[in-house]
Amino acid sequence: MKRYANLSGDSGVLAYEVGADFVAVRFKPGVTYWYTEAGVGAKHVGMLARLGQRGQGLGTYISQHADVKAGYSRKEPQD
Repeated sequence: MKRYANLSGDSGVLAYEVGADFVAVRFKPGVTYWYTEAGVGAKHVGMLARLGQRGQGLGTYISQHADVKAGYSRKEPQD
């Protein structure tokens, strides 16, 4: 996973990973959520990838889109 730039300075996102059809997002305190095209749609996955790379707005986007927030495919605590 890549460390999230957190340009705003107050994000709950720690890191993210972009795959062919998913974006995984690790939040504080270390829980990772997988958002897939099958779960939230290609449009949302594309936006999550762009926001992750930009380093700003990723956590806000997830929290403001109920279908994304509830549509994760997998949730896993950090080892």
